[in-house]
Amino acid sequence: MTPSMVSGWELNQHTTSMGHRKTLCEIYGQSPEVLFAHQDEGLTRAAPKLLTSVPELQRALLETVRGARECLVVVGSRSRDLVYLKTIEETLEQRPTLVHYRVLFGPPFHQVLADHLLRLLKLRDPSDRTHGLKTVHIGLVEDPGTPERFFCASERSAVVPIPSLTSLEAFDSGISLGRAEASRLLDHGRQAYAAARRIETCGAVHALDVVRKRDATT
Repeated sequence: MTPSMVSGWELNQHTTSMGHRKTLCEIYGQSPEVLFAHQDEGLTRAAPKLLTSVPELQRALLETVRGARECLVVVGSRSRDLVYLKTIEETLEQRPTLVHYRVLFGPPFHQVLADHLLRLLKLRDPSDRTHGLKTVHIGLVEDPGTPERFFCASERSAVVPIPSLTSLEAFDSGISLGRAEASRLLDHGRQAYAAARRIETCGAVHALDVVRKRDATT
């Protein structure tokens, strides 16, 4: 726990994680409902929108990416939609100060995602501080006990894919979330990156063992 973290919580700029909530509740002798009501109140105001088709899901993902101005967090290891991945790259190219986090849970399932990571590193140098801060963060969560998760979030909106509502094979369902929920997922992504192994050189990406190498052209 650092002074800047506490300041961020007090100013309602970041959400306090479960671990830190427990610690603060012990320190102040208060329940989470008392200490963190100001952080949680916005979550009950807007209803999520259910997405039930491939066009709906893809459109929501692309709108989230294109709408990002400050931060874009993408979490997951199974992406293979080239239009979606290219849109991320184009948005980062158009907005040099947009901070991007890409967190994998396990190695990439498809070569197209590994290729995307390489293109990100060509677009952005993780060591560059031209704009006063690091603007690309790529990490791999390797703990087998950590559940895999998937979402795309900006400071304005977020999309969370869910199991298909139509068939086992389909990838066509999700939930679209608003600003309050998206801000939580941004913090979720930052915390995941903090716990991840850095994959921020081309050599580190090439060393990843792609799960389905035969899908390189799909």
